[in-house]
Amino acid sequence: MVFSSVVFIFYFLPVFLCLYYLTGIKNAVLLTASAIFYVWGEGLYLLLLVALLAVNFSAGKVIGAAVGRNRKLALAVFVVVDLLVLGVFKYSQFVVDIVSGVIGVESTHIGMHLPLGISFFIFQLVSYLVEVYRRTIRPETSIVRLSTYVMMFPHLVAGPIVRYTDIEGELRHRTVGVEKFGLGVQYFIVGLCQKVMIANSVAPAADHLFGLDPSGVTLAVAWIGTLAYTLQIYFDFCGYSNMAIGLAFMLGFRFPKNFDYPYSSKSITEFWRRWHMSLSFWFRDYVYIPLGGSRGGEISTVRNLLIVFFVTGLWHGAAWTFIFWGMFHGLFVVLERVFLKGILEAAPALLARAYTLAVVMVGWVYFRADSFDQAWIIIKALVGFGGAVQVWQPMMVWMTPETVLALIAGAILSFPVIPWLGTQLRLTKVNGSTEPGMHGRDAADVHALPAYFLLVGWGCCMFLLASSTLNPFLYFRF
Repeated sequence: MVFSSVVFIFYFLPVFLCLYYLTGIKNAVLLTASAIFYVWGEGLYLLLLVALLAVNFSAGKVIGAAVGRNRKLALAVFVVVDLLVLGVFKYSQFVVDIVSGVIGVESTHIGMHLPLGISFFIFQLVSYLVEVYRRTIRPETSIVRLSTYVMMFPHLVAGPIVRYTDIEGELRHRTVGVEKFGLGVQYFIVGLCQKVMIANSVAPAADHLFGLDPSGVTLAVAWIGTLAYTLQIYFDFCGYSNMAIGLAFMLGFRFPKNFDYPYSSKSITEFWRRWHMSLSFWFRDYVYIPLGGSRGGEISTVRNLLIVFFVTGLWHGAAWTFIFWGMFHGLFVVLERVFLKGILEAAPALLARAYTLAVVMVGWVYFRADSFDQAWIIIKALVGFGGAVQVWQPMMVWMTPETVLALIAGAILSFPVIPWLGTQLRLTKVNGSTEPGMHGRDAADVHALPAYFLLVGWGCCMFLLASSTLNPFLYFRF
């Protein structure tokens, strides 16, 4: 079940909200609904999640009670347990393939299933244990509250990565006023429009490129397909995050902002402060800083940055192309730290943004490609060395008017046009900020969009959902 589905919008969500507001037992209703939501997509893998919750609930108490070196040892043991679970389900096949290649035998397919959302809820459990260790929070005494924090369906399967410290108070007491509920509806509809009207609409052009025979990858096809995927992955994930934030507002929670117009960045370093912010700050606080951050000199800082980006790539998928993508970004972050930063700051803003977009788009080719060979074919086509033979196919099969409009709209709306228009039109601002202490991930105030604007967007989304079967979420696979 995905947020942009008829089942969720017209059946699951209305019934859940009625029970949530009328029964007065918010956490119990939310936890039950979240379990149903997860079972809908993963069945008995709910038992894995329940087992992890039980282990980490006890782990929090053990770490909280331990002193001295035993405290650090307890943290290490339980974090390793969590990461081992992630490793077994997500990376077993990758390890088997590597070992098979090293010893020169054919790899065996072990058929390990990747449970939905495991990368997200493992990271949330790890952050909970680390914060208990740091005494930022006390060990949770209610298994229901801890389970509600991890399992609540708005962020269960694709984030944003919410820390326990972000919503600890709201797990105990929260209210939903008219303004907060209205803000939640706006976030949800905007996210739905991003997902359905743009991400889904440009997907055929991206799929066409990455499904082509090498001889059919021409200059025009490579650029259109790469642009389409660049927009698809942004509006797909940003749209999901905004729907999750909107649902959280409707329930009385404030989730951290996850995207802040990353394609308007003037460096790769800035891009990672704006892209998937909940993950970026997680790696900063739980990997980069514990490694020493920038405190040990230039060589140590470079090492720490490369480790972080290696792990970032690996987190996204068990494949060398994902690791390369992470290290590719890490290389440019290091170069910017060493000497490019001054050049980019002195360069015209348009040139700096063009550089950033060029690096990001090349990176997305490797991120999306099935192999290095396929990625290299597309990269060569982007600079004019495309396929020698044009494979005939009517362009309107994959470049419909809907796709063209979505490409244009996505290219424009990737930049902060809406906030600018809101300021020019003097639209009312509503408080979309998170509570203090959100690790630098607070959301800026947002403009209250006109009701007719939201209704038109809602109507268009319903029409497209009713007439199309293409409705995946890209980050479900990570």
